[in-house]
Amino acid sequence: MQQALQVDLGLIGYAEAWALQKRLVAARKAGAIEDVLLLCEHPHVITQGRNGKRENLLASENVLRQKGVEFHATDRGGDITYHGPGQIVGYPILNLAAIRRDVAWYVRMLEEAMIRATAEFGIAASRVPGKTGIWAGAAANEEKLAAIGVHLSRWVTSHGFAYNVSTDLRYFDLIVPCGIADRKPTSLEKLLGRSVDREEVAPRIVKYFGEVFGMEMREVFRAGFLEQLEHAGQPVAASA
Repeated sequence: MQQALQVDLGLIGYAEAWALQKRLVAARKAGAIEDVLLLCEHPHVITQGRNGKRENLLASENVLRQKGVEFHATDRGGDITYHGPGQIVGYPILNLAAIRRDVAWYVRMLEEAMIRATAEFGIAASRVPGKTGIWAGAAANEEKLAAIGVHLSRWVTSHGFAYNVSTDLRYFDLIVPCGIADRKPTSLEKLLGRSVDREEVAPRIVKYFGEVFGMEMREVFRAGFLEQLEHAGQPVAASA
């Protein structure tokens, strides 16, 4: 079974995480590292995908500054979304050429991993035709539990998914989430009606990520992983 590394970066700024992804993509293309799943949490940030519309950002620069929310335009797919504390953000750096050259399948498998993880909490999450991510609630009134936006370069993936565990959903009022005005975001905590710790959820997502992609997940610590990356000829800034 193919191995993949799992690295929890903890709380990390969006720009730092994006810079690290770029280094990992280059190393993966060169065959210098294995497939990797990065997990992290970001301080408050709004990101816009390459097909996003600026009118879906409802807050002014002044309001964002007052609330301590950064804004970044990115090269991922999808529209606009929010990342913040209480969210599990996953960035898979995979060589799809060695797995399956099918972008739609890849997105469906990311959804599947999160659907299976959610089911362990007694919540039936599902897909909505024509939309990415996973959803929960009554049909035609579903709320979005997790968002997906990916980028591929020579079949190596970057960016990924954001799963709301205990996210402060009020921050989504600053945007039209994913450009979908008639659907609200939700969180696992809201659905369960109790507090949920990120550490309850992350191992389940990792487990099912490995299952759907047929990979044996091997956890490595952040410091050791960054050291390995330096040895692979991809120096990493100390702040990363």
